[in-house]
Amino acid sequence: MVNPTRLFDFPQHQLENNPLEVSICSMVDGKWKSYSSQEYIDHANWISYGLMKMGVKPGDKIGLISHNNRCEWNIMDIGSTQIGAVDVPVYANMSEDDYNYVLNHAEVKYVFVSNQDLYDKVAAVKSKVPSIVEVFSFEKLANVKHWLEVLELGKSVEKENPGIKEELQRIKDGISKDDLATLIYTSGTTGLPKGVMLSHWNLVSNSLYSAPKMPNITIENPKSLSFLPVCHVFERMLQYLYSYTGVSIYFAQSIETIKEDLNYVQPQMFAAVPRLLEKFFDGIVAKGTAAGGVKSKLFAWAVALALEWEPNGANGGMYEFKLKLARKLVFSKVKAALGMTGIEAVVSGGAALQPRLARFFNGAGITVLEGYGLTETSPVITVNTVYNNGIRIGTVGRLIDNNFVKIAEDGEILTKGPNVMQGYYKEPEKTAEVMTGEWFHTGDIGMVDDDGFLKITDRKKQMFKTSGGKYIAPQPIENGMKESHLIEQAMVIGDGKKFPAALIVAFEDGMKEWAKRHDIKVSTYSEMITNEEIIGKMERDINKINERLGKWEQIKKFKIVPEPFSVEGGELTPTMKLRRKPILKKYGYLVDEIYDC
Repeated sequence: MVNPTRLFDFPQHQLENNPLEVSICSMVDGKWKSYSSQEYIDHANWISYGLMKMGVKPGDKIGLISHNNRCEWNIMDIGSTQIGAVDVPVYANMSEDDYNYVLNHAEVKYVFVSNQDLYDKVAAVKSKVPSIVEVFSFEKLANVKHWLEVLELGKSVEKENPGIKEELQRIKDGISKDDLATLIYTSGTTGLPKGVMLSHWNLVSNSLYSAPKMPNITIENPKSLSFLPVCHVFERMLQYLYSYTGVSIYFAQSIETIKEDLNYVQPQMFAAVPRLLEKFFDGIVAKGTAAGGVKSKLFAWAVALALEWEPNGANGGMYEFKLKLARKLVFSKVKAALGMTGIEAVVSGGAALQPRLARFFNGAGITVLEGYGLTETSPVITVNTVYNNGIRIGTVGRLIDNNFVKIAEDGEILTKGPNVMQGYYKEPEKTAEVMTGEWFHTGDIGMVDDDGFLKITDRKKQMFKTSGGKYIAPQPIENGMKESHLIEQAMVIGDGKKFPAALIVAFEDGMKEWAKRHDIKVSTYSEMITNEEIIGKMERDINKINERLGKWEQIKKFKIVPEPFSVEGGELTPTMKLRRKPILKKYGYLVDEIYDC
């Protein structure tokens, strides 16, 4: 095999070119369980045989829902797609109504869930989804069929039917790279989820053309840690990329165990969303500040130095000398504490990364590479890279190979390439709304600089106009506001109003740390968000951000919401994006207070 063309080619390509003792690995019953390249293929084949015996035909839909990433998910992915079935990954934190809609809309035949909570969610809607034949679980649950029943069925089929291997091979040979491989339902900020149709080649080509952007990892047996939801196309594509490049994949136990898992695995690569990097940064700063005395002063010096970082040694020799010293005295200890001693690169995606975070981590010796893409583009369009002066702060990098971008007259980013989706499942009208010939309309506003770096300025649909006729792009302002250690989330408002304002979610740990340093006696979240001194500090932080903005963009007023935005509360999508209309509806009384003047 020269190069994969279909998803199930990746494990075989790995076996033939770079067989691994640990191809995939996850925690099972308190112990790490791994699969070699050969074992990965064997288990996927047994799943294929089992599903074939159960009557699964090409085009049938298999639902995969897990609260964490795990080997079973990947084995099911390969085992399903190599018999022509289409897998349908579903976000664990979707609402019951969304489960009902997605499973019905996709006409899912079999569903595989990870635990009792997810089984209960599916069971609650199963009677409303006539296509579902059976639900299986990855964990052992009472009165629920276990996924190993399918695998054991496949083993028995292999023993009883010697010709099953040839039958599977015939099916695989008949699957084209352009056949539908997966339906990924977007967690849209408005309306019902849309089923993005991705072919084998959409995802495979994105993996192959992203590979040259990866750092050249020279150590033996490189490892990655996977913890972003694999139902999200970003993490999923990266897993195919890791498989292709011979990187072992370790699955974190949960988002709560990231530091523990990082320290155990000591990976060379992982993917993160900006919110996680924000939490890492806030934790690092809080710990360094709390050290006291000379240690705190040394730490503050190192952080200030890192925040001035520019790529390619642009700050000059003296700066690089000081930075080398800071990395040795301070940041080496930070990396060790985080389990990142051997880290080569962290890929950031899913949302805009604050420039200060990019500077800090790169300055600290933890290479963070921001990229850009959408579910509809499989996903990567552009990414920063360590090669050819390929990092530029405040941009999402240059194009990957065989991908094209142009900027429409209204500033919208359009793209075309082999990674662009086949369309929205059963929704040709919505497909037509975002496609002009081969060009996909991303909905993002941006620009390409003279060196080919793409810069995103905002979402087209999120921009609004004040009553004075001035356009406001909220995303950059919201990212700027989160530079305050007291602000966790922010939503800029002001459509049709005299001035822009903001609804703010306060950062509890940041407020506690600041209050402690200033001897302010507060204990509960409600006490902190009503404390005049804390609010005054927040206002000063926002005013610093305002200094960088045009007068028409500056935040004139803000209100702190009484509880954090959440998926369960309806304020966030499963991918943690703001649902602006529900937030405005829920906190309309705060909006009224802001503009009641």
